[in-house]
Amino acid sequence: MKDYQYYPSSPQEQWLESPGMRLHYLKWNEGKKPLIGLHGLASSAQWYTRLSKYLTDFSLIAPDQRGHGKSSQSNTGYDWATMSTDIINLLNHNNLQNIPLIGHSWGGHVASNISALFPDRVSHLIMVDGGFQDGHLLPNPSWEGFRSRFSPRDVSGKRKDFIEKMRYQLRDCWDTDLEETVLSMVYEDDEGEIRDILHPDNHRQILQTMWDTPPSVTLSQIQCPTLIVAAGPQSDRANTEFARLREIMVSAAESIIPTCEVTWIPDTIHDIGYHKPDLLASIIEDFIRNN
Repeated sequence: MKDYQYYPSSPQEQWLESPGMRLHYLKWNEGKKPLIGLHGLASSAQWYTRLSKYLTDFSLIAPDQRGHGKSSQSNTGYDWATMSTDIINLLNHNNLQNIPLIGHSWGGHVASNISALFPDRVSHLIMVDGGFQDGHLLPNPSWEGFRSRFSPRDVSGKRKDFIEKMRYQLRDCWDTDLEETVLSMVYEDDEGEIRDILHPDNHRQILQTMWDTPPSVTLSQIQCPTLIVAAGPQSDRANTEFARLREIMVSAAESIIPTCEVTWIPDTIHDIGYHKPDLLASIIEDFIRNN
C-alpha cells in the first residue's frame, strides 16, 4: 500500500441554485487557474479529493452531478444536453469561459458531450479511463446486454460491511481518506442498509443515454486537444476479454477524435485517481501545459 503522508486541505463547499436543480460542488486551491473535474457513475465530487493534492497548478472545481452526492435527486434530465447544461451553468456561475475539463469514467462521457455541444467553453478535454466505453463495440451488442454489463453495483449491507468491502476492493491504495470519499456516494436507509445515492431508475436513464448516443456519435465533434488516460490492467486482468475490449474501445475513440493523445498507465485500477494520483496529476498538468 502506498504511504500517503499528507492529504488535501478541506475544499470549499458551495451550491448553485437554478430552476429545478440544486447543484453541490467542491472547490480546492482558490485563486489558481480553474479546472473542472467530473466524477463517474454512482460516484461523487469527492472522487477528486486525493487527486486535488497533486493538481497544484489549478483551482479544481468538482460538482456532484445530477442525481449524485448532495445535488438534486432529479427524476429526469439524464440526457447529454441537460447534463451538459448543468455544468455550463456551473461555469457561468463562476464566471469561467474556456477551461480544461476532466471526466472520470462516465464523467468522461459527460465531458466529451460538453466539449461537443459547447466547443467554445472547453480548452482541453481529459478523459480518465472513461468516455470511450461504447456498448455497440461489445460482442453481439444489444441494449439488454449493455444494461446488464453496467448494472448498478452491489452495495448491500450495513455501514461496517460496506467499508470492509471497499477496503478490500481498494486494498492496493486504501487509507483513511478514502473512507470519507466512498461514504459520500451512498446513504443508510431506515433499516441501516447501505444504498447508492444514485437511484436505480436514474442509473437506467443514464445507461439508456449512453446506449442511444454512444461515443461514436459524439467524439468526432470535439474540437479541442483531447487526452485519454487509460488504466492498463493489473496482472489478474491482463490478456482477458475485458482488457482486449478496452483496447478496442480506446483505439476506436482515438481514431475519431480530431486531435487526440492516449496515455496508458500500466498496472493500475479503474480509479486511477485513488491508486496513482501523483502520476495522473503530472500527466494532466503536462498535457494542459503543452497543448
